[in-house]
Amino acid sequence: MSENKVKGPASYFPSIEKTYGKPISHWMEVIDGMAGQKHMDIVAALKGAHGLGHGHANALVAAHKAAAR
Repeated sequence: MSENKVKGPASYFPSIEKTYGKPISHWMEVIDGMAGQKHMDIVAALKGAHGLGHGHANALVAAHKAAAR
């Protein structure tokens, strides 16, 4: 049993990078450009403009908002 298992939104990061071919830093910059928008509005923008799945988009936005605290 691994004590270092990644939990929460970051657990999606390897799949996001593999599926969409861009590093997490790219997506964080995209989200930076949507400053001031509501969580679900950013999720919708990532899904619509960039083709991300709901879970992946939601995980990215949650991680971004958690890092901004």
